[in-house]
Amino acid sequence: MAAKLERVSQGLRTGFAVALLTVASWGVAQELNPSHPDTYVVQRGDTLWDIAGRFLQRPWLWPEIWQANPQIANPHLIYPGDVISLSYLDRVVVDPGPREEAPIDGIPLEQVAPFLKDLRIVDGYEQLPHVVGLEGDRLRSADGQLAYVANLAGAQPGQRYAVVRPTQRFTRLDRTECCDLFHKDDLDFRGRTILDTEDFWTDVVTPSQGKELLGYELMHVATGTITRGAVAGIEAATLLLDEHGKEVRVGDRIVAVEPQPYDLRFFPHPPSQQLEYGRARVLAVADMLTTGGTHDVVAISVGSRDGVDNGTVFSAWRVGSNAVDKVAYGFDRTEDSVPSAGRVRLPDEFASHLMVFRTFERMSYALVMDSTKPTRVGYELKHPDAPY
Repeated sequence: MAAKLERVSQGLRTGFAVALLTVASWGVAQELNPSHPDTYVVQRGDTLWDIAGRFLQRPWLWPEIWQANPQIANPHLIYPGDVISLSYLDRVVVDPGPREEAPIDGIPLEQVAPFLKDLRIVDGYEQLPHVVGLEGDRLRSADGQLAYVANLAGAQPGQRYAVVRPTQRFTRLDRTECCDLFHKDDLDFRGRTILDTEDFWTDVVTPSQGKELLGYELMHVATGTITRGAVAGIEAATLLLDEHGKEVRVGDRIVAVEPQPYDLRFFPHPPSQQLEYGRARVLAVADMLTTGGTHDVVAISVGSRDGVDNGTVFSAWRVGSNAVDKVAYGFDRTEDSVPSAGRVRLPDEFASHLMVFRTFERMSYALVMDSTKPTRVGYELKHPDAPY
């Protein structure tokens, strides 16, 4: 009797395990691209996002269905010549090829390299040494010319420094009655805020105690080598500019050169936590005024403190308008002339997917990976699977 019960129990466990595998296989199959290939040979110039899109309808789910073969030392690296295929339970596996070239990247590096090298976010810049004068009292200096730096104590000949320029200040106003208010300020040659009408009303009308600094954006301008420190009564160090970059001007700041301050590997994945609506927004579009498209870089209002890291994928949405019910109130009425009950909140509209490639504490830079419409400043960021 005991033996019979054991056989029944074992049969039930086996059946239950098979049922779980069947459900798992069905669930994974729902994520596969209907036109996926059985196998794919990785080519030079491919990106992980592109390859994931060949097999999946949602490329950010790649980590959930991908498994490397045991013989691969680093499962996060895929090389040209590797053969990727669907295996048992529709898992994606890779058969290593010759691996004579560098591994592929998660995103096209040529699109983000200037932003990896040329932009950084800091909490402050006032304490940094600054350019106080230029060779021949020029207004601008470039490669092969001299810049004179104040407050660079202890500088020694041969030391390398980067010249950076404060360009933007990003802030967030914490509003309990509504969504957060984000703002971007342009900075002058000293790094001071350039006030205009919008800045004035933002800074004066809103309570300063609820305003949080997200960071200052520093733009890389040039690189140079110290040829002489502040010695023999000279109060400024001499920096020989030796990189063909942007022109240096008085007021630019000086920072030590970092050998590799950023990550070069990006693996797409969903956010690690759900963010409160209104807290994750597009702050700026690089090299644009307010609008960008596929492969444009955007600054976003969340960073490492929000659980965001390199490879995090968001969907960007146009925030639904509060439309006036003109059938009830008349076609000549504007939004501010009717009570809140007379306004109808319209749905948010999907615009694009973004993937973070450089993360700071309170904000990040992301690349627009695909889009159905332009991505604009102020768009809401959600989980990439968000249905609305």
